[in-house]
Amino acid sequence: MEYYLTEKGEKPFRKWLEGLNDIAARNKIRIRLDRVRLGNLGSNRPVGEGVFELKVSYGPGYRLYYAIEKKTVVLLLLGGEKSSQRSDIALAKTYWQDHKRRKKNA
Repeated sequence: MEYYLTEKGEKPFRKWLEGLNDIAARNKIRIRLDRVRLGNLGSNRPVGEGVFELKVSYGPGYRLYYAIEKKTVVLLLLGGEKSSQRSDIALAKTYWQDHKRRKKNA
């Protein structure tokens, strides 16, 4: 599992996760990510343009956005809540397109 890295060297997903004030939520999300590492994606759905959404059934309805690269690498793009879902999906798609563009030009 990898984290999307912006051109400025920032990891939006990690920044979001570490910024959560709810420690229990952080732990639930980390447990969910451990399951993903073991190959259990659980409740997920495509949201378009190669980006997928994982649901975490806790609190305000946390969402984790990712893309799959090289069939096995899950690239974590962004996290958010149900209330910001629409804008989070748009931003996750932007991050994924940016990642692919920079990989192609590297």
